[in-house]
Amino acid sequence: MYPKVYAYLERIQENAKYLKSLCADSGVEMVGVTKVVCGEPTIARALKECGINILGDSRIQNIKKMRNSGIKGPFMLLRIPMFSELDDVANYVDYTLISDLEITKKLGTVSSKFNKRSKIIYMVDVGDLREGVWFEKAVSEISKALDIEGIEIVGIGTNLGCFGGVIPDESNMGRLVKIKEEIQRETGRTLDIISGGNTAALPLIEAGSLPKGINQFRLGESIICGTDATNNRNVPGARQDTIIFEAEIVELKVKPSVPYGNIGYDSFGRKPTFEDKGNRIKGILAVGEQDVDPTSMHPLDDDIEILHASSDHTIVDLTESKVRYKVGDKIRFRLGYSSVLRAFTSPYVEKVIL
Repeated sequence: MYPKVYAYLERIQENAKYLKSLCADSGVEMVGVTKVVCGEPTIARALKECGINILGDSRIQNIKKMRNSGIKGPFMLLRIPMFSELDDVANYVDYTLISDLEITKKLGTVSSKFNKRSKIIYMVDVGDLREGVWFEKAVSEISKALDIEGIEIVGIGTNLGCFGGVIPDESNMGRLVKIKEEIQRETGRTLDIISGGNTAALPLIEAGSLPKGINQFRLGESIICGTDATNNRNVPGARQDTIIFEAEIVELKVKPSVPYGNIGYDSFGRKPTFEDKGNRIKGILAVGEQDVDPTSMHPLDDDIEILHASSDHTIVDLTESKVRYKVGDKIRFRLGYSSVLRAFTSPYVEKVIL
């Protein structure tokens, strides 16, 4: 069945081993994040084989799938849990990222019901405006959370780059360290973990400027894709040919490069623009935005240009290619993070683990 997404385990493991070593040199433990591949057990197992201790995912369904496939934890739930899934969180998750007192209290109650004590990393918003208690209120709120029964707050963390696009730097990372130190002074309690970042924070390690005290990174994109979307770069030392996508040509015709008629908005509410290049050889691929993100697809044939996509079709310009394509041929792409996420989520894309 096409389209297909191919995951090359040895290449992914190369990235995992390299990044694990890079982090370890700075005293940072690496959590291997599996959410972009929907907790695919074969890939998760490959990460564990590289010596990665903790696996992280944003969906409890993926953690359950990995555990039920025989993969031993510990597992970290990256997304703030809903009340409706706390029973599963207490039973399947070892570390939970939380930033709300009410959810923390509820998880404590549920955990106690199962005679468990859930480990919590309390998230702090240092500027990106996604999850986390605002940094100016963090000491007060986390100090209250420390006394909630049924949970154990083992550290604090932050997330940058995913909503506001804020880039991790010495200032906002240092703010996190100061918050931990102040909590410890005020409460007399020890917090062992500062989970300071994701792939976007890797430049701090590479430059040797990571503030002392940050001792955990949660890495997914850099392992699976070898890229860093927030900093708009390929991660130095990592491979980008880990995930390859293949789609089939269903139409191949010579057509004008500019549509005829008045141009409105496409099916996703965007107004496309076109450059008049005369007639061009155009192919239609049987894949669309329901399955991939065309802006993060990169043809292995460098002479192919992706023009546009609808929900079910992707249009490519084949005019400059040296290959004489025909209907039924397959075109291969390297995928960026957003396309990997959609491809592994889509039930219409066959997953092939190599």
